[in-house]
Amino acid sequence: MFETKIAIVVREDLQVWQKLNVTAFLMSGIVGGAPEIVGEPYVDAANNVYASLTVQPVIVLAADAATLAKIHARALDRGVRTALYIEEMFATGHDAANRAVFAGYGPGTAKVVGIALREEKKLVDKITKGARMHP
Repeated sequence: MFETKIAIVVREDLQVWQKLNVTAFLMSGIVGGAPEIVGEPYVDAANNVYASLTVQPVIVLAADAATLAKIHARALDRGVRTALYIEEMFATGHDAANRAVFAGYGPGTAKVVGIALREEKKLVDKITKGARMHP
């Protein structure tokens, strides 16, 4: 049905609130990079209007830190644009602080806790190899 796949991979040892926080932030990055995936507003039987949702499903996967580092490297090697969340961002309180701390790390030093991508299905599967469905 869809030529692309959206996958979010979160580090499995995070606290539940951190997993949810990271997933929400990463999905906002995917939507920001591909606004065409947002559908029409929802309207209920009483004519209440609700916010639009994405038109395609999102798969949420889990992985350990080493697998996340491999996924990050595979995405970079293939030139795939991702949304990335690093551990140090948990200590910040706003977007500008997130950007500042993020800028201090590169692919070899970033402690990746979450990564999201939207690409052709087979490519997403190759990049996210080693991650498993989130329990």
